[in-house]
Amino acid sequence: MLDLPHEAKGRVGHTDPVSANHREILTSPSCWQYAVLLNRFNYPFELEKDLYLKGYHTLFQGSLPNYPKSMKCYLSRTPGQIPSERHQVGNLKKYYLLNAASLLPVLALELRDGEKVLDLCAAPGGKSIALLQCACPGYLHCNEYDSLRFRWLRQTLESFIPQPLINVIKVSELDGRKMGDAQPEMFDKVLVDAPCSNDRSWLFSSDSQKASYRISQRRKLPLLQIELLRSAIKALRPGGILVYSTCTLSKAENQDVISEILNSHSNMMPIDIKGIARTCSQDFTFAPTGQECGLLVIPDKGKAWGPMYVAKLKKSWSTGKW
Repeated sequence: MLDLPHEAKGRVGHTDPVSANHREILTSPSCWQYAVLLNRFNYPFELEKDLYLKGYHTLFQGSLPNYPKSMKCYLSRTPGQIPSERHQVGNLKKYYLLNAASLLPVLALELRDGEKVLDLCAAPGGKSIALLQCACPGYLHCNEYDSLRFRWLRQTLESFIPQPLINVIKVSELDGRKMGDAQPEMFDKVLVDAPCSNDRSWLFSSDSQKASYRISQRRKLPLLQIELLRSAIKALRPGGILVYSTCTLSKAENQDVISEILNSHSNMMPIDIKGIARTCSQDFTFAPTGQECGLLVIPDKGKAWGPMYVAKLKKSWSTGKW
C-alpha cells in the first residue's frame, strides 16, 4: 500500500511536491540509487579508481562553495549498488552506502575543526560519519533514544572511526526532548535529523494494518519534531547553527514545523540556503518549499535521491520566547 502524505496525493499541479513519475520511483526499489561515501580514515584508493572507471562521478563536482575537500562521495546516474561491507571488530570500513541527499543537512551545518556539535537523533549513524569526513570536531555528541537503534549507532561509529577520534565522541541514549535542559548552550552546531513518517522503508507496505498504523502515528510526529527542535535550541549556544532535516514529503512535518519554531522563538533566524539548490541541480531535483531557509529534494529519473527536507536556522544573541 502506498503511504504518501496528504499533500502528495490528488491532482498533480504546480504546487504538488511530487508527481506520478516521482511516486513511481519512490515505490520501485529497482530505481533507487546508492551513493558511496569514502572513509578518509581508511581510504580505499583502489575502489576510487574502480568507481571512476565504472562511470561514477564525485558529488557536486566542485560546484558547492565551502564543500570540504576531505569528503569524497561518488555516485552513478544508474540504479544499483556495490556490496555493503561486513562489520569486523578492529577493522575500519572503507566506505558507507547512503542516499546522496542525506549529505545535504551535513553540508548545510558547515562543520569546522574544533567545534562542539550535537547529532540529536543520530542512528543509524550515517550523518555522524559524514560529519567526521568534513572536519574534526572538538567534541561530537551522538544521541539516540531508541535502544535498538542506539546499538546500531555504536556499531556504525566503531566501524568507521579510529580510536583516537572515538575519544572525542560521546554516545548517549537520552530522550532528545530533554537534551537542552541537560546541556544548555553547550554546542556550536546542532543537527536534528528528526523521526518522520516517510522514509523509504515506510513508503511501500504489503501489510495494510501496518500502513494504517503508520498513518495514525504520523499525526503525532509534528509535535515530537517541534519538541526536539525546542530542546536543540536550548542546547545551542547564541550565534550557533541549527539544521533540521527529515526524509518525508509532508509539509506538516517540514515547512509547518519550521514556521512554528520561527513564530515562537524570536531568537531563531532563518538562513537562506537557496543557493544550494542552484548549484546542486545537476545531481538533485528540488521541489519548491516557499521558504528561503528550506530545501526539499524529490526523487527523479537518474537522480533518485530523497525525499530529503533541509532547513537551516541561526540562534541570535537576544532572548527568545519559549
